[in-house]
Amino acid sequence: MAILSQRFAPEQCQAVAREVLAARRGQPGALLPILHDIQDRLGAVPPDLLPMIAEELCLSRAEVHGVVSFYHDFRASPPGRHVLKLCQAEACQSMGVKALTAEMEQKLGLPLGETLEDGSLSFEAVYCLGNCACAPNAMLNGELHGRVDAQELLALLAEQESRA
Repeated sequence: MAILSQRFAPEQCQAVAREVLAARRGQPGALLPILHDIQDRLGAVPPDLLPMIAEELCLSRAEVHGVVSFYHDFRASPPGRHVLKLCQAEACQSMGVKALTAEMEQKLGLPLGETLEDGSLSFEAVYCLGNCACAPNAMLNGELHGRVDAQELLALLAEQESRA
């Protein structure tokens, strides 16, 4: 599998987590803001930090893991330079996104849910981009695209890469 390695050393990740935890100490309902702050600073919420977060908030590791795994925007490793999200919800399924996903996996050489080893691209599933009338939908680097096909997505990726 082509998974991007962690960008930060464990010591750096722990230092960031300690800073975030200290800044949010005593805040009611701090778990989600803490997770967001850590991900904003590191690009991910490394699994090694979950025990530290749980201990600081007097939660079980299972509770913290449950929140991280429930919300699809939290990641265990940093994303690539470009992030292509392909909607897998019902409206997009009815318009052929399963076949499009398979075609993109083949053309990119990258399974859905993974990041290229060189860190250039993350290919992710998302479950509704709120543009159902224009299915299938994709989001590339935060920009929504409707009625997409493989050729259009590849052209968009090439355009983004040429800007970088």
